[in-house]
Order: sequence, then C-alpha cells, then structure tokens
Amino acid sequence: MHLEFRHLRTIKAIHDTGSLSAAADVLNITQSALSHQVKGIEEQAGVELFVRRSKPLKLSAAGRRLLDAAERILPQVAALEAEFAGLRTGKTGRLHIAIECHACFEWLFPVLERFRQSWPDVDIDIRPGLAFDALPALRREEVDLVVSSDPEDLPDTDFTPLFDYEPTFVSAASHPLARKEWIAAEDFRGETLITYPVDRARLDVFTELLTPAKVEPAAVRQVELTAVILLLVASNRGVSVLPDWVLRQVRASGDYVTRRLTDGGLTRRLYVATRAEDTGRPFMAHLIRLARQEAVKLQRAPAGVG
Repeated sequence: MHLEFRHLRTIKAIHDTGSLSAAADVLNITQSALSHQVKGIEEQAGVELFVRRSKPLKLSAAGRRLLDAAERILPQVAALEAEFAGLRTGKTGRLHIAIECHACFEWLFPVLERFRQSWPDVDIDIRPGLAFDALPALRREEVDLVVSSDPEDLPDTDFTPLFDYEPTFVSAASHPLARKEWIAAEDFRGETLITYPVDRARLDVFTELLTPAKVEPAAVRQVELTAVILLLVASNRGVSVLPDWVLRQVRASGDYVTRRLTDGGLTRRLYVATRAEDTGRPFMAHLIRLARQEAVKLQRAPAGVG
C-alpha cells in the first residue's frame, strides 16, 4: 500500500465537509479527480473507506483508521513545513554558545536577554564544559558561536571583531606596586596572582606578558567571581589582572587601584567565531550588533577604580 500526504488530506477533507463536492472545493481539485483518487486509495487498501449512499458521507471502520493516521501525521508535517520555512527566512534556528573568556558572562547575559525578545523562536543555549575545546566544537557543529580573544586561521570559520579592551593590573591601594605608574612583567615575581579559573593559555596576563618574559609569580590562586577577586585584592591577599570593561562595571572603591601593564599598555580584541555558512544569518548578525552595542555602553561607563 502506497500512501501519500495528499491521500491523508483527502480523507480528512471528506470527513470534515461530509461530501465529495465540498471536499473537492477545499482541496482545489475537481470532484471527478477526487473520486478517482478515493477509488485508487481503496484499491490499494483492498477495503472500502466510506459507507456508500450515506448523507453526509461517512467513513467506514477502515476509513476511520486512516483518518486517525491523518489527524496524527498532518499536524506534524505542517509543523515541520513551518520550521523549515523559518529556517529558510532566518527566523528560527539554533544558537549554542561556548565562551573562552570567563569574564564575558557578565556582559553576555544582558545581550542574550535583548536577543531573546527579538528572536523568540531561536533555540539559545550556553554549552558548559567547552571552554578549552570551543573552536573544535564549533567545527564539529556542537556549538554555533564561540566568544574568544584568540583568533585562529581555520578553514570555513569567520572571526568577527566585537571590541577592544585593555588587561589592567589591580592591587590594594596600600600595596607597594600601587606607587608605580605602570607594571612590568618582573613586578609579578614574588606576588600571588589571583585569576579566574581558566587555563593559562586563555589568560592575557600570561599570554601577553608573563610567559614571553619567562616570569613566574610566587603563586596563582583561582577564583570564580569578580567581586571575590576584588575583595581579596583589597585585603592585600594578592594582585590581579582584569579586563578594563570588567572594572568599569564594579562599584568604585578606594581600597584598590588600577595600573597599565607595560609603559604603553596592552590592547586585546574580543571576537565571535562562527562557521562561515552561518555568519550572514539574520539572527547571528543581530546578536553581533547587540554585543557591540553592549560593549560601547561598557566602555563609556565611568571607571570603577582609581
């Protein structure tokens, strides 16, 4: 037996309207064509689907079984067609995100909330456990967007700039290094460096300053929350290096101070990495615009420390 979607639509239309002529109008075909179609279905099934000479036209027991199938299957087909139409027009899709920048959670959540209001049919998720394997996960299509400050030359992968930031030294106001105008790599010798719980390969203070200078701090202490890092720094339990935009978000305090790294300061750039085929999708482009707008707000905010 070879059933097609049109056969299911035919059975449902006849049941709903109660006559061949009315069903033909609904299906936009002639009554003769509809009669031939019904006959063909019955020949395939080997049973009658309608009780003949009944008004309105009624389904037989076999016809009701086919109607049950039609009422289950046709809504699923319609939903699938709508989903595919949304994908073609860019209104729906999947946006699973991995973040290599630990502090980026603090600006990403407001961005995602604004994004959700404009794109309610896009499936948004932040994938945990991928911070150190994010770009390979992007290529395997396990995630759709990676926030990273380390662009790589990867095939079929786009790195779109978001904003520039400055890794900034933070110490207690009473710390001896607070008297310096800027901080050199050598200044970290003998210090406890407080960082986010991120591999050294993802920390600017190591990749841009300490590792090239072959300088090792006395100890490295990893802390999850920015507020706790600043609390420990203010208590003279160590020093830290945080993005300038993170420091602009915190409440001003006289207990700690900020200084540039190196005489000229360090500048880093944050990117979003996407598969090249997805970069131009409308919702992806909108997310990038929202992220840049949020970055402008962060950069215009008054500094939280002196």
